[in-house]
Amino acid sequence: MRVTEEWVRDYKMRKKIKPSLTIPTPKRNKFGAKKTEVDGITFASQKEARRYSELVLLLKAKKIENLALQVPFLITINGLKICKYLADFTYVDNKGVFHVEDVKGMRTPLYKLKKRMVEATYPVKIEEV
Repeated sequence: MRVTEEWVRDYKMRKKIKPSLTIPTPKRNKFGAKKTEVDGITFASQKEARRYSELVLLLKAKKIENLALQVPFLITINGLKICKYLADFTYVDNKGVFHVEDVKGMRTPLYKLKKRMVEATYPVKIEEV
């Protein structure tokens, strides 16, 4: 006997087996953030994408310069690499002040720890937006 899709469908109908749905559902982000694309760049959340758009407008208005995204800060102690912190944005304002920004919806314990270590290691203050 040859088993075909039609045979399986008929068999399930005779045995009253409900057809299974095989539609994959997209995986939901742990904190509900939705990936968003702006200018060909994919951001982790809509809030981060909005902040990028605001910073681009400030850049075009020459209020800020040297805008950079996903800037790594290495945290080392006694020459041993402990971890890496990725800042969402860095830029210099028109007064020459260097800014490090992180767009946050949820302040996790890991983020809080990394923030303290970066601020203790580097001469920067992380601004949460």
